[in-house]
Amino acid sequence: MIRPFKLGYANLATKDTKAMEDYYTNVMGLTLVETGDDGIRYLSTGLDHHNIILTPNLESNLQVLGFQLGNQYSLHDVKIRLKQQGISTQLKSDAQPGLPELLEFEDPDGFLVHLYTSMETPAPHFKENGIVPNKLGHLALGSMDPKKSVAFYREVLNFHYTDRIGERANFITCNSDHHVLNICNLGQFVGRPVMYHIAFELRDASHQYQSLDFLAKNNIPTLWGPTRHTAGHNIAAYHHDPEGNLVELYIDMDQLLPEVGYFDPRPWHEELPLKARHWEDNAAWGTGYENTLYEFALQKYKK
Repeated sequence: MIRPFKLGYANLATKDTKAMEDYYTNVMGLTLVETGDDGIRYLSTGLDHHNIILTPNLESNLQVLGFQLGNQYSLHDVKIRLKQQGISTQLKSDAQPGLPELLEFEDPDGFLVHLYTSMETPAPHFKENGIVPNKLGHLALGSMDPKKSVAFYREVLNFHYTDRIGERANFITCNSDHHVLNICNLGQFVGRPVMYHIAFELRDASHQYQSLDFLAKNNIPTLWGPTRHTAGHNIAAYHHDPEGNLVELYIDMDQLLPEVGYFDPRPWHEELPLKARHWEDNAAWGTGYENTLYEFALQKYKK
């Protein structure tokens, strides 16, 4: 069985790579580890060679999702197993800095998926300026066919299903976090697959408050939050990066216990034990604003 254990990196196509580099280094507090001859920037949250890749492009969108497999896997064997499932892959060596080997294929929406087992760890460590998140936590994908995409990640990479919101969003994970991917129907409204948002985990509530203060000092308004979600129960706040991408800063996400099929109990859970369910809304505190976030995303991609 093939299952990654973490979302390792996201490769973002960027129209203004310099502005995005400034945002990720000086606002988000990541470290610029390397710049390629082609202008691609590789940035790290602290340990891995990179967790964010900025690739110059004429359009702004997500290009690649990188997932790390445990070292018990052989990418050659994974390639064979995926071929048996009818999935065409390419095994690449030294295709990007810090990665000696990766396996590349497409998901149903055409996003590139990279699987890898090891990445260089130059350990730039966590910076002392900027927001400085714990990690890249999850991605929200605007799919053309969410059911098909969810089935792909569940059947091919053995993601666990965790929750659903209306007919809009589906949550799946490859580890204990409530979701590593949120696959929603935004692509159907835009007319093509897009990234809805990218999310970073913070340490605690004080870190979240400090981060929102830091955004305000840098003239970056908070669009929604902090608010507690229903699906995942994470306390989330959203803002725009320089290219209009929605960026979520969150804490306190539900933790899945797959052995028993429910989430690690918390006092604020509506049901005990809390299992995967169908939610009508995504604002446990009644701050129903997510439709406006959809509107922001529609404005970005329909330009």
